[in-house]
Parts: sequence; structure tokens; C-alpha cells
Amino acid sequence: MTAHIIDGVALGTAIRHEVAEEAARLKARGLVPGLAVVLIGEDPASRAYVGSKEKACREAGMHSVKITRPAATTEAELLAIVDQLNQDPAIHGILVQLPLPQHINTEKVLHRVDPRKDVDGFHPVNVGKMVSGDPTALRPCTPWGVIQMLLRSGIETRGAHAVVLGRSTIVGKPMASLLIQTGPGGDATVTVCHSKTRDLPAVCRSADILIAAIGKPEFVKRDMVRPGAVVIDVGINRVDDPSLPKGYRLTGDVAYAECVEVASAISPVPGGVGPMTIAMLMANTLQAMQQRT
Repeated sequence: MTAHIIDGVALGTAIRHEVAEEAARLKARGLVPGLAVVLIGEDPASRAYVGSKEKACREAGMHSVKITRPAATTEAELLAIVDQLNQDPAIHGILVQLPLPQHINTEKVLHRVDPRKDVDGFHPVNVGKMVSGDPTALRPCTPWGVIQMLLRSGIETRGAHAVVLGRSTIVGKPMASLLIQTGPGGDATVTVCHSKTRDLPAVCRSADILIAAIGKPEFVKRDMVRPGAVVIDVGINRVDDPSLPKGYRLTGDVAYAECVEVASAISPVPGGVGPMTIAMLMANTLQAMQQRT
């Protein structure tokens, strides 16, 4: 068996085209969705990610604002920036790029964002709405992108046993919450695994849908995947590789070359969940504007 490759680039592009079409209709009425991204410091990965978001905004016909500040920016200065964006009527979505410097309280900053503009879906108001099944929730982009990936690939979640490997507040916990919601993309029976889970390989082998978000390169091996299972790899890790010009390669949390031979469908890294995350950020920004007009 060789797995069907779930193409996150193609799926993400389709979603971004849908967003761009709706944005064009809104623009004809004089309405332009606006996204502000705040970047503190010079982290190369963060800068590259912010650049991708800017490009996606332009292609979607959205208003884009990037605010960059040095790593020495104080917490009070960052909170003042957030307050200003909260009051700006041209901005419908605010994203504070993580990670923040250690001297800044990340939770305090994320909680300061107006929940109506919280396109990352991290504010407690949106978390509560998501858990309760409120459709006005702005859902975290990565797990929401995984749901869309499953839906658009024709993968049935209803009645399936989904195992989520990882319990982070960014991916693992919201992923589980979305999978147990009523309706398309939900109605799954969900097990969340973590470092204290007993006989982790056996639990993973019980999955119809295995979602890896543990942050450990190639952690999921062939013997952890039930033949015919769907494997979604959320991880993205840099692994040293002197044979390559950059000196490293990107890999997920799944040993792809092994697991592609036993899974029925699998998402690659890169080219899987990553493009879906960007696409759902655009979709969330559009949703945030529509809910304010």
C-alpha cells in the first residue's frame, strides 16, 4: 500500500481563492478586510512566516499592515500597539507573531487582543465559543486547517477514532475540541496522547485518523500506524543535514518514508498543514470582518 498524498498546497490555494473572490465582492461595496501582524524581534523563522502572511493578504486583495519592533521592546509598548490596533476600524484581524521575547508575558498580550479581531483564535472568548460549538468563534488556524484538509479530502471523521498526539493549547487541545463537535469534520471519538500516556505506540495504532503535533522530528514510526489509517503531520522541525546547501532539512513529526507505505492517506512536510494554516488565517480575517459589518 502507498498512501494518497494530501496536498496542502493545492487545498490551501483553493481556500485562498475562495477568500479572494469574497473579498472582491466586499470591495465592490467599499469594504476591505484588514489584517495587522505584529513582529517583535528578528527570529528568522518568524520573519519568513510573516512574509508569507503578507503575500497571502496581497493575493487575497486584503489590506495588510506589518508592525515590526526590536526584541528589546517592552511589554507595555507591545500592549500599547495592540490597544491601538483594537481601535483601528480598518483592521479586522490582529496577529501577534509567536514566540515573543522572554521578558514579555505572552498570555497577557494575547488576552489583550479584542476577541472580535483575534484571528489566531487564542483568546479565552474564542476558545470558549469553539468548545461550546458557537459558529461565530474564530478558530485556531492550524487545527481548523486540519479539519478543512480532512473535509476537502473526503476523509470521514464521523464515528472514526481520532488520536491526537500532543496536548498544546495551540494545536492539540483545540484539535480534539474540533473533532468532537457535531457535524461535518466532527463527530469523532477522540483520544489525546502526551508524555504520560501509557503504551503510546499501541494507542496510536488504534487510530483511524492519527494527528501528530508533538514537536519531535520523525517520532511517529511505521509500527505506530495501523495499516489504512489517515496520518496528518502537524510538526515542522529543522534537522541538521550537512549534505544540503542550507545545512538542514525540514521534517515533520512523522517518519514519512516509513509511514507512507502503510497509511491510506498522509500529509507531507513541507507542503501539508503549513499552507492550510496560512489559508485559514485569511479565512478567519474575512470572517472577522463579516461579523463586524
